[in-house]
Amino acid sequence: MDLTQGTQEEKNSRAKKMMLWFSLISLFMAFAGLTSAVIISRKRPDWSSELELPNIFLISVFVAIISSITFIMAKRTLIKGNRLLTSVLLISTLGLGIIFVFLQFEGFKNLIDSGYHLTGEVSNPKASFIFLIAFFHVLHVIAGLICVLVVIYNHFKQKYSAIKMLGFELAATFWHFVGILWVFLYLLLTFVG
Repeated sequence: MDLTQGTQEEKNSRAKKMMLWFSLISLFMAFAGLTSAVIISRKRPDWSSELELPNIFLISVFVAIISSITFIMAKRTLIKGNRLLTSVLLISTLGLGIIFVFLQFEGFKNLIDSGYHLTGEVSNPKASFIFLIAFFHVLHVIAGLICVLVVIYNHFKQKYSAIKMLGFELAATFWHFVGILWVFLYLLLTFVG
């Protein structure tokens, strides 16, 4: 397929999708580097293998999965022309994303209450990685929340339809990627760490 062919709108669409995928690959590489660091660092003598992730992080895994499902359902209802249900599902996705961020900070609080810290004399490498990875991920979830807000705004302005939903699809792709990423990170920190 020749990427230079098609209407200007089709070319812009392909360019935006390609930029998103380059961004996601870069994000993947950053987390792959952190994953490698965890795998290598767990052999250190000061690695705290008895440290377990707070249960609230597991709850956040389910919240992330449900939020992806609501985004998928929102796209399907938009394609079917049900604007009201699409609105409800998009707002639900936003709400679940906010709950996810809240749960992450509660997880940080649980770690601190258990005596673990990011840095300092009472910190250890595993706790530091948990704080670093989870916080870095939360920043991307916040970026995703901004994308969802833009989608909601554009939806209320009736800029999307069954045949015109590029922004919707780009935001959904980013949201699903960040959700899948959290499931992977949770499993990494639970079973590898």
